Amino acid sequence: MTNRVQLAQIDPALALSPLDGRYRADAAPLIDYLSEAALNRNRVHVEAEWFIHLAESGAVRGTRELLEDEKTQLREWAAGFDAETIDQLRTFEAVTVHDVKAVEYSIKEFLDQIGAGDLSELVHFCCTSEDVNNLSYALGIRGAVQDVWLPTARTLVDSLADMAEELADTALLSHTHGQPATPSTMGKEIAVFIHRLRRQLDRIEKTEFLGKINGATGTYAAHVVASPGVDWPGIAQSFVEHLGLTFNPVTTQIESHDWQAELFADISRFNRICHNLATDMWTYISMEYFTQIPVEGATGSSTMPHKVNPIRFENAEANLEISNALLDSLASTLTTSRLQRDLTDSTTQRNIGVAFGHSLLALNNLVKGLGRLECNTDALSADLERNWEVLAEAIQSVMRAAFLRGVGGMDNPYEKLKELTRGHRVDGPALREFVGGLGLPDEDAARLAALTPGSYVGIAAEIAREETASWRASR
Repeated sequence: MTNRVQLAQIDPALALSPLDGRYRADAAPLIDYLSEAALNRNRVHVEAEWFIHLAESGAVRGTRELLEDEKTQLREWAAGFDAETIDQLRTFEAVTVHDVKAVEYSIKEFLDQIGAGDLSELVHFCCTSEDVNNLSYALGIRGAVQDVWLPTARTLVDSLADMAEELADTALLSHTHGQPATPSTMGKEIAVFIHRLRRQLDRIEKTEFLGKINGATGTYAAHVVASPGVDWPGIAQSFVEHLGLTFNPVTTQIESHDWQAELFADISRFNRICHNLATDMWTYISMEYFTQIPVEGATGSSTMPHKVNPIRFENAEANLEISNALLDSLASTLTTSRLQRDLTDSTTQRNIGVAFGHSLLALNNLVKGLGRLECNTDALSADLERNWEVLAEAIQSVMRAAFLRGVGGMDNPYEKLKELTRGHRVDGPALREFVGGLGLPDEDAARLAALTPGSYVGIAAEIAREETASWRASR
């Protein structure tokens, strides 16, 4: 849309919002869907299509048939929404002090220009503003989700899948409560995020974008008085579905916005999982499990030349928190409207683009941050080598199994390992000596003697590969 060109003329340093300033490049794809200009473009589209739909249905008796050339010209005009249309709407709204009425007048003026002015009163026929607005917002949000947000979210999961696949066999010391714990592999730990994010993406991909067009209080009152004996609910449903939306048959003056609250909750949950990903990656970097590939010419610290700060993950954290604060507010505010209608949703919904913008910025930063990580296998190996005591779980589990098979001397295995390992380190030779003196069956003793912290990872690699393969198959 041309409003992007206009935006580009604004000095980023003068923008009040960082999404229109410093981070404009990341948020720019949403302009075509969730900006004020995009909302007006969708209003023009909805009004034009409702006009055509009514004319074709014959619902308003006595109106002449709309010519194919008139339909074509109207649709081409609506689709060609540009800077001139934006200026025209601004001019009309300065007089009407009403954004939707400005759209109505703009369409009527165009109909006069193409010789269809005799049908102009079909424009906005029996509509309240919310009939147009709810459909316009639904179209904008649907486009933003399907064309911008979801592809970016999938790119993030693709990046994680690449890492999980590459690091499926790379053992790391796990930490529960910040303490050394049963080892895993880096690939499996990343695969956990893939699985979590996939579930949320599945919910978001199944979102129903609802719409209604049933008049001032949802009763079709004006419709049945103006043109009785017409199946107005059927006409309304066919129109909403013609727009590619799901019909909401029972509403007040407003579409209830419950679907928006559901969507925002799902995206908020996706954001929260991404926040967890960002904090984990930040922590792995601080533990030196990952090193960051420096950007040529970039400065990590203004005073400490050696530093490469994890700024992508910190930026993602902050923007996810801002996005979720807005999404949570939207979800709670939009589901309440006093009696038939209040205007709290009008100003609230204008912040949908801001909420999506901060999420999109965060996802882009996560992708960029992940792309500049290199796994430090030396640090991983060193940490594993320092913590042989994590094999205590394996030893006591083998002892339990032996006890249950009737092997003598295998009682109280947990207590015996606790006495050996709790509160101090045990190296490989000491642990093997302990195992050798337990009296385990030879097969069990040999299996434990061969075990190392780096090999005590269960089927972590298989889990990582299976999750990665499943994600790729779903793409």
